[in-house]
Order: sequence, then C-alpha cells, then structure tokens
Amino acid sequence: MIRLAKPFISYDEVEREFRDVFRSGWFTKGKYTDIFRNKIKEYIDVDHVFLTTSGTTALWVCLKALNVKKKDEVIISDFSYPATAHVVEDLDAIPIFADVDLNTFNMSTTELERKITDRTKAVIYVDALGNPSGVNAIKEICQHYKLPLIEDAACSMGSSESGKRCGSISDFTCFSFHPRKLLTTGEGGAITTNNTDLSKLLEVKLNQGAVPRENKFEFVDYGYNFRMSELQAIMGIKQLPRLDNIIKNRNKIRNEYIKYLEPLGFVSQHVMDDVVYNVQSIVFKVPKRIRRDELIKKLKLKGIESTLGTYCLSNTEYYKSKYNAVQSNAKFLGNNTITFPCYEGINVQKVITAVQLFC
Repeated sequence: MIRLAKPFISYDEVEREFRDVFRSGWFTKGKYTDIFRNKIKEYIDVDHVFLTTSGTTALWVCLKALNVKKKDEVIISDFSYPATAHVVEDLDAIPIFADVDLNTFNMSTTELERKITDRTKAVIYVDALGNPSGVNAIKEICQHYKLPLIEDAACSMGSSESGKRCGSISDFTCFSFHPRKLLTTGEGGAITTNNTDLSKLLEVKLNQGAVPRENKFEFVDYGYNFRMSELQAIMGIKQLPRLDNIIKNRNKIRNEYIKYLEPLGFVSQHVMDDVVYNVQSIVFKVPKRIRRDELIKKLKLKGIESTLGTYCLSNTEYYKSKYNAVQSNAKFLGNNTITFPCYEGINVQKVITAVQLFC
C-alpha cells in the first residue's frame, strides 16, 4: 500500500532523549518544551511562541484571548478542516463563511470585505493545504477595518509569503503538529504572535491562570491545561532542522505530479510567485469527465491511498442545516479536489500510472 503520508521521524532519533525524560520523571514544563519554543521562535523570526495540545486548542484559546463571545461574528475561510468552524461555534459565536478563490483555494479578498459587519469580531484565514497565497492582502483588509487576524496555519509550517514565514505575518498564527503534518509531534500545536500584550494573556491562560510568585504559583485568572508534553517537544526538536530540505523534496515531487497530471486535465492548486509552499498536501482539481470519489476508490484497489482535498465547511451537514449559507466555490472544491500521496521515497510513477489507467 502506498500510504497518503508518512512521518519524517523514527524512534531511534528520539530514544536517547526519551530515556532522559523517563529517568528524570519530568514529563511536562521542562527543558525540551523550552528548547522547542525557542527553536520555533528562531526559525520563524517571531517574538512569542506558545506550545499547545493541538491546532484546535490553539485556535480556541486565541478566540478566548480576543474575548470572542456569544453572537459575535467571526469570518472564516470556507475551504478547510471543520475545526476552523468548530472553535467559533463552541463559543456561541457565529461563523461567517467567506468563499474562496478557485485557483489558490484561499479566502477571497472580495468575499471578506463583503462579509464584514459591525458585529465582526475577528477573521480566521486558512492557508489551504499549507499554501499561504494571499495572506498579506487579507492582512491589509483586516488592518483597514481594525479586525484581528488569526491565521489557521495548521498545515503551513515552513511556508512563507513575501519573504516572511507563516507565523510572523498575522496577529495570531496557529499551527498543528498532527501526524499528517510535515512536522509532527503525534498531536500538538503552537501559537505565534508579535503582540506582547496578548502574549502575556496567553502565558497565563495556557498555564491554568497561574503566574510564579515567591517560589509558588498564584492564580491570577482562570485558565486551561493545553500544554505540550516533553516527549512531544523532543519529536519536534528533531524534525525542525530538516524542515527546509523536506520542503524542497516535496516541491520536486509536486512538480513531477504536475508534469504528468496536467496533460490529463488535472489542475494543481495555484501558488503565487512570492510564496514558498511547503506542499503539505498535493491537491488537484479533477477533470470534468472524472468523478473524484470513484477515482479514490479505484486507486485504493490499486493499493494507493488518496483522499478529498478538504471540506466545504458551509456544506457539511451541521453547518448547512444551521446556517444555510453554502459558498459556491468552496462547495465545488469540496466535491472536485483530490489529494495524492507525498513523502520522501514515494513511487510517483506508480501513482501516475494508476491514474492514467482510470483516465
């Protein structure tokens, strides 16, 4: 079976440090989480980094830090994993679905401006599948309307636009380290920001509301335990130095797919000229003559794992029934995009041959 994704880490790489943690008994809030935070800070060139249990909890706590509450509106990219909408819904706020560009798969600037009202509290922009194309244009609009921008960069560690890495562009950026991501800690995530005032709030909120005082903790606020463990941090530390090389190799794989699939009518996700794309996922729009779900089934029979691009949030059963605000472009992409396997050592030609047989 050619799997959809494989992690870029082995047990041998982490065994020594894992033994160190087990000997010490220090499984949380130790030296490795500090090291990982600092390495991310240096890699991205951002002032503040906070490690979390997942990309979802990262998004959720950012909304809490911005005091998003019942009946507030949060504009979100409509082509994404449902967690982007779930965190808004959980706070009794209202997710406002902004349609996306059919080429980049990212939030349309026109749609964003059209959806802004006096009830808009924040904007969540998704780097669809790791591609941040257009994030700076969205940032300019948010600055004009004085709206905080949260970048859902769950997939885009290592990507950049206009020479700035994802994590240093928006007011808040939220990463995921899920096993399908280029950098994985099993589960886990991170928040980055250059906002010192908000970072002070996050420091407290992510530590159960506690601050150190005179050899003890004082609870100055209520908060949460969304902390990453030492073992997870070790995994991240080992992978981060290799990330840029991984991205280079994935772009070579993407170019090979494009070379053979575009003549068959497949259309790749557009990446703007000033963007470095980490190729978190290799996603194509399928030709009109092909039914995407049938192709996925046929490839599985050939021993090749594939999946849909991602979801049209407004067209999922829950959000469609509650808000009835399905966005046309996102719906089209949700029904007509496919993700192909991508990782070091993959036999791309085997995948291409199987696709050609179906075409």
